[in-house]
Amino acid sequence: MISGGEPAFGLPPARAVGLLLVDGLGHALLHEHADDAPFLAAMADHGPLTVGFPSSTPISVTSLGTGLPPGAHGTIGVRFRVDGTLLDSLTWTSGGTDVRESLVPEAVQPRPTVFEGAVAAGVGATVVSDRAFRESGLTRSALRGARYRGVGALGDLAAELLDALGQPGPQLVYGYHADLDQLGHLRGPGSPAWRWQLRQIDRLVEGLVSELPSGALLAVTADHGMVTIDRRHDADTDPDLRAGVALVGGDPRARLVYAEPGAAGDVLATWRGVLGDDAWVLPGAEAVEGGWFGPSGPPADRLPDVVVALRGTAAVVCTEAEPLLSRLPGQHGSVSAEEQRVPLLVAAPAV
Repeated sequence: MISGGEPAFGLPPARAVGLLLVDGLGHALLHEHADDAPFLAAMADHGPLTVGFPSSTPISVTSLGTGLPPGAHGTIGVRFRVDGTLLDSLTWTSGGTDVRESLVPEAVQPRPTVFEGAVAAGVGATVVSDRAFRESGLTRSALRGARYRGVGALGDLAAELLDALGQPGPQLVYGYHADLDQLGHLRGPGSPAWRWQLRQIDRLVEGLVSELPSGALLAVTADHGMVTIDRRHDADTDPDLRAGVALVGGDPRARLVYAEPGAAGDVLATWRGVLGDDAWVLPGAEAVEGGWFGPSGPPADRLPDVVVALRGTAAVVCTEAEPLLSRLPGQHGSVSAEEQRVPLLVAAPAV
């Protein structure tokens, strides 16, 4: 589609490419519940793909939007330290305060996006997502350069995706659907409510494919999967986990721990002792050397002293800083196949 480009993932050439990201649609979950999503399960799967670490929305969306791993684009957690401030990259807030002026999204993530590259190459670029996200920090950071079409419901999403794909000439269209992830968090992945939502998504994709404009390809993927947790360690109330800690970032399945000056070694040893077999706990520098954030590490001030990836069905919650999130049964962010592997389902271009 873009002159000089190479086909990716063995996909056929197309005049227009639509990518629908279904938040939380893990590869394992889709195949475990294939009876609820027969159309999706029957689509050609060019995956599974493995998303970066942490396996959470802002990290994966920024990787999708830039084509870069987390270490290169610098968005390394749901919450991570930037210029001494713990930034919530989903809401672009710190301590509940909007920080889009002090931590300008385009400066926090300065690498060019694929949408900016597409427009420079003469390709129309469109983002179709919730209208509330139009000026969000994450949109500005990860998805800038595209025309933004704000939507409010499922039918709106479908109509705007098809309209954008039907515009003349080459088109790149990204669509985002959040509700499966929301129900996975609230009710648990695989719960009756989650399965009802998956059925609706299956019908949505079937309808989109049946009405694809000539020369358009539709791909469906996700930003992460999800697991149900049943063991919680509380970093806000456990005095051992609090000792020597300046900031706790990340999310319940992937914690980024910033120690007080001189306390990194003690924090590492304590977290290893408290969490035991419930987590991999390693120094930030070792995580970089191991390629956890990709071939390169993030800016030095963002790199945590301790990286924690939860195992099994355990989580490290922060009941004071994250009261709602801490109660939710569905979580993601770690390195399990259930969390990191996502499908890449493709409907070939219509002719």
